Amino acid sequence: MRVVKQEEELIPRGMQEAFDRLRARRWDVARRGPGERLAKLEKLKALIVERRQALADAIHADFRKPPAEVEATEILPVLMELEHVRKHLKAWMKPRKVTTPLVLTGTTSHVRHEARGVVLVMAPWNYPFNLLLMPLVGAVAAGNTVMCKPSDKTPNTSRFLAELVRDTFPEDEVALFEGGAEVGEALLRLPFDHFFFTGGPRVGRRVMEAAAKHLASVTLELGGKSPAIVDASADIEAAAERVAWGKFLNGGQTCIAPDHVWVHASKEEAFLAALKAALERFYGRSEEARRASSDLCRMVDDGAFARVRGLLDRTVAAGARVVVGGGVDAETRFIAPTVVADVTPDAPLMEEEIFGPVLPVLRFESLDEVVTHVRAGGKPLALYVFSHDEAVVERLLQETSAGGTCINAVVLHNVNPNLPFGGVGTSGLGAYHGETGFKTFSHERAVLRQGRTSLANLFFPPYTGKARKLARLASRLFE
Repeated sequence: MRVVKQEEELIPRGMQEAFDRLRARRWDVARRGPGERLAKLEKLKALIVERRQALADAIHADFRKPPAEVEATEILPVLMELEHVRKHLKAWMKPRKVTTPLVLTGTTSHVRHEARGVVLVMAPWNYPFNLLLMPLVGAVAAGNTVMCKPSDKTPNTSRFLAELVRDTFPEDEVALFEGGAEVGEALLRLPFDHFFFTGGPRVGRRVMEAAAKHLASVTLELGGKSPAIVDASADIEAAAERVAWGKFLNGGQTCIAPDHVWVHASKEEAFLAALKAALERFYGRSEEARRASSDLCRMVDDGAFARVRGLLDRTVAAGARVVVGGGVDAETRFIAPTVVADVTPDAPLMEEEIFGPVLPVLRFESLDEVVTHVRAGGKPLALYVFSHDEAVVERLLQETSAGGTCINAVVLHNVNPNLPFGGVGTSGLGAYHGETGFKTFSHERAVLRQGRTSLANLFFPPYTGKARKLARLASRLFE
């Protein structure tokens, strides 16, 4: 591939030319009203609906994701986001008047949202359609031009996305580049106005470094070990069923999946029994039935399979017991939905985000113990509390930090477009979805308009006695 040199670093010529087209077009795109922006998004929606089967086939080919999960976790959230934007974009785009303090009598002020410019969206493999399209919708709604990069770990879905983008948007409005790490590194050398990345902390730090180099804004959607906490007052059967669904959805490869569960010692055995019963209802009673189930996703590649299997084997060797599951098949990258009990905080499964269909269960006697471990583990992307004791719920909300929290549910906060979705600390920076996403991809520009009369000239130099008295008087209004 021919290359050109820019700022002493090599960038593929085609990529540079695509970026230049986006940058040349960005002011025209930014000036569009809500009708023109929504027309682009309506075309996108129509093509998604038309090609939903092709999308399901592509994701199934990549890691055997069940069609029902494609509909529920890939297509549905994007369609909901598009509908939410359709209903509200006009209102979001209107300048927002703000009040005027007394000392600024004679002025009016408002805030207007302007597009950031050229945006980079880098998506992961675990929800390859959802996690590229959701930020793309927000960026287009806000009036930006966009360059996208899907993950090379899901090549069939990446090809689908490339065709979808090409058939929806002109190349000088939205461009997409497929490829591996070398493509991602080249993209990070370009001076985007906003960097949006979903993935792991290691690459997230690299993205933040690139954004800092260009003094650009950045959104990082990362992950972490999101805990579920089941106290003595919880509805155990409901908690077990909901945790099982959220954990084993997408083969456990979900950034907001319950990574592990803290359960009160008095309810541990009942909770484990309820988990086992839920898994039998979901995926079959026998190991053979689960291997044959069309409702179970596979690990995305051999490396992911080996990593999760290794964590499981080391934890069992250290003394944990498998309550249900444990079966694996390297040839098909199958790991059975597995629940492991007698897990300690220093077990191998607790060393890193599991990102697979293995659920460690840890017992606790005192809530102090749980709070201490949650705080020590870095701020998670999600925290799930199962309790009917409001004092417990409130304490956990006040004494821990997380990107988002569900009470007596898992994952569902991600579905409400009126809630911001994002991490905090090691689990991310910034948020999106709905109006929050529109604002993420916009700059809030402050505008003050001076009328014919003004009090400001009373404070102009030279600073006579009168001017000094007026300044002191104005200050005293706020003492």
